[in-house]
Amino acid sequence: MIEGWPHSETYGRTTMTRILAVAVCLLPLIASADDAITRTVVRQQGQDGVHTYRIPGLATTKQGTLIAVFDNRNKNSVDLPGDVDVGMCRSEDGGKTWSPMQRILDFDATEPGAQGNGVGDPAVLVDRETGTIWVAALWSHGNRSWHGSKPGTSPDETGQLVLTRSDDDGLTWSQPRNITAEIKGRNPKWRLFFQGPGSGIQLRGGELVFAAQFRDENGPPHSCLLWSGDHGETWSVTQPAIPDKPPTSESQVAELSDGSLLLTMRDESRSGKRAWARYEWQGDLGSGKWSEPWHDLPDPTCMASVIRHPSGVLLFTNCNSPQHRKDLTVRVSTDDGKTWSKGRLIDGRPCMYSCLTVLDDGTIGVLYEVGEKTGFDTLTFARFPLEWAKGE
Repeated sequence: MIEGWPHSETYGRTTMTRILAVAVCLLPLIASADDAITRTVVRQQGQDGVHTYRIPGLATTKQGTLIAVFDNRNKNSVDLPGDVDVGMCRSEDGGKTWSPMQRILDFDATEPGAQGNGVGDPAVLVDRETGTIWVAALWSHGNRSWHGSKPGTSPDETGQLVLTRSDDDGLTWSQPRNITAEIKGRNPKWRLFFQGPGSGIQLRGGELVFAAQFRDENGPPHSCLLWSGDHGETWSVTQPAIPDKPPTSESQVAELSDGSLLLTMRDESRSGKRAWARYEWQGDLGSGKWSEPWHDLPDPTCMASVIRHPSGVLLFTNCNSPQHRKDLTVRVSTDDGKTWSKGRLIDGRPCMYSCLTVLDDGTIGVLYEVGEKTGFDTLTFARFPLEWAKGE
């Protein structure tokens, strides 16, 4: 029996019911106007009793499995705080079909005073040396998310940074591990600290890195990096990429050819462009230095995604507009992010957040929010060749 579907005693085990049940879990491939792209709806509003699915994260495991993570916004579409948990689906066939949704981070929504006890904004990272999959998320016990979080480290004071891990290719997941005291305890005056969202990376030296963000004691947000040099046993945080203005929040990171890191950031000043900075380091990741920031590429103050392909090129997806969340576009850089291609349109409908990954055959996958009504009616997976993204 599929969660959220009527019992057979009421409706009977007809062939049509079985077909529809399978269709909910293994949603069909969508035809594309461009033959180079295939699309599959992974989640859609109302499915499995969840009002809205948002905030996609995507990664390819050591075994070649695709792991999609996202917010299950159970009662409505709004951000934390609320009744939100982190959902996950797996694909073992390159994104053609997806497993039933599994809740991998979920706190008791009925706890008095917890305002839904929500956990969300997930980011996923694969340790390719150990095979471990990490998911980081923000837990809001009461009004302790973006606006209600305060200085301190306890759940009654501030939002909590929690991790879950899988050591069996995403089939099962650990109980949440809270690392708030480990990270925010060093900076207790910060109002909030949490991950990307989206995906993290493993560097060539084995370090694990999540893009992250914090709100300082005065309130403005700053993008930074959360990292581990011991396969997730302990975690540390870098200095902010931009300590002053503009304020930046949701970010994503890619490793460059020389080992430095490129951070692309959501600019909360509403500049209409992405903010960027480069992190140079040697020896100890925590002792690096940030470059002067710069602005490049149109962006409507929205989350975006950047990854490095094994061939060495960078890929970047976002909404190709300085004001409107629409026209999800992929761009390519062959010079470590100094310049970018004009871009190829992935989806011309209203779109919002996106997350890229490289599949084990070298093709590109992106999980993104899209819909005719809201821009997040569905979470849709698209797959395309690198050559198409490059315009070849």
